[in-house]
Amino acid sequence: METKILSTSEYDIALAGEIIAKGGLVAFPTETVYGLGADALNENAVKSIYAAKGRPSDNPLIVHICEKEDIVPLVKEVTPKARALMDAFFPGPLTIILPKSDRVGNVVSGGLDTVAVRMPQNDIARRLIRAAGCPVAAPSANTSGLPSPTRAKYVIEDMNGKIDAIIDGGDCEFGVESTVITLAGDVPTILRPGAVTKEMIESVIGKTEVARAVLEGMKNDEVAASPGMKYKHYAPKAQVVIVDAEKEVYENFVNSRENAFALCFEGDNVTVDKVTYGRENDDLSQARELFDALRQLDEMGAKKVYARIPHTTGVGMAVYNRLIRAAAFKIIDLRKPFFIGLTGPTGAGKGYVSSRLAEMGFNILDADKYVKKIYDNNPGILNRLASEFGNDIIINGELDRKKLAQIAFSSKENTKRLNSIVHPEVISLCERDAKPLAVLDAPQLFEAGAADKCYKIISVIADYETRLRRITERDKITQEQAVSRMNAQFDESYYINNSDFVIYNNGEDIDSQIKKIMEEIL
Repeated sequence: METKILSTSEYDIALAGEIIAKGGLVAFPTETVYGLGADALNENAVKSIYAAKGRPSDNPLIVHICEKEDIVPLVKEVTPKARALMDAFFPGPLTIILPKSDRVGNVVSGGLDTVAVRMPQNDIARRLIRAAGCPVAAPSANTSGLPSPTRAKYVIEDMNGKIDAIIDGGDCEFGVESTVITLAGDVPTILRPGAVTKEMIESVIGKTEVARAVLEGMKNDEVAASPGMKYKHYAPKAQVVIVDAEKEVYENFVNSRENAFALCFEGDNVTVDKVTYGRENDDLSQARELFDALRQLDEMGAKKVYARIPHTTGVGMAVYNRLIRAAAFKIIDLRKPFFIGLTGPTGAGKGYVSSRLAEMGFNILDADKYVKKIYDNNPGILNRLASEFGNDIIINGELDRKKLAQIAFSSKENTKRLNSIVHPEVISLCERDAKPLAVLDAPQLFEAGAADKCYKIISVIADYETRLRRITERDKITQEQAVSRMNAQFDESYYINNSDFVIYNNGEDIDSQIKKIMEEIL
């Protein structure tokens, strides 16, 4: 198919309208992104949109109109709240979902009993709809899943040879798709955020909710009620990972990554190859530049991209919504004190994993060493221990650790008493010394209540007999003493069920397990 590249002249707009009226496809600019338009009431024409984009047929389309009253034949009723929103935001970047009329087919609605309608603000878009003489169904004019196009050149890259015509109308104003709100339920609910914010909507119609899937993603069995709700969407060819961190922490992190690209804000001190998407405290600039930035990363040949996280309020919610889907919900959380929590039952061989992580450049915080510091340098802790477990655990002002261990591990109740004294101080000291990519190496990480302070948790486990042998040899204690220590901890299933990753140390290749985990985390 030959794709015509059209201007915004009256002649070309009329030609584009005729193409749509005859069942063809035309890409055109709106104030949000470029749309791929077809006659919304022509089921075969609408099917061709899905084919050209490679778009799943259960993903509904938005119907575009050129006058407010054009919505009336498309819906069962224009409710008072719908009318209020239309009066406030039509024309503009707002899409309203209502129960559909019989005129709207199942293809355009993705099989749902509702229809999504908006009146674009862009004059070129409205001129085209008027010239076509019909409502125009139009998703973004890109290959499904890729970043939405904000410039005609990206439409040409994706759609040349697949559709009848492309109107080159310059750059889009807002850069992210319209806000989508459904009025088909009991409470107005935003299904996709955009330039019309929750606060703006509530100033017109009152209480409005934001769908859980906006920031968290859809459940496996959840039906997409709006475009852009799919798990992975707007994604470049590169793998994108969002980094949740303050400016300096983000800069240090991304600058330490090999063969990485940064998707950051203007002014960020980044030394790796980078593309910026607006200014840190300017949500509108981020929205306008995000999709273009994602396309640029592909043009630069980026394979792994670390993106600085935007705010999630105002228009920032729309930016975050698009970015989190471009990243397939992969986020590295550097705001927590510890990047990795490393734990496991005693004798499992956690020490080797810790040493390998140290060689990779991680900042290891060995909880056992902090315990020793406390015992050697904190008289207040020693006094509390003596009060709990007897004065004979202190000899010449120093703690007899073996004697304390015999008492503390003789029962779970004694172990719990020891932990309540020591753990809070240990975790506090570790937090004080934590640096980016800190690993909290803590045999009793769960007992210390430190799991929620870790971005990811790795547990190292081994079979019972192997652990028993290691403990008796390592600590020069009897099997009975070793069993007491083992019984004072959680069982193997607890570590497996409460960890993000498990390393098996029963003779398996530990290095390959570590490598696989690091590839997934980083």
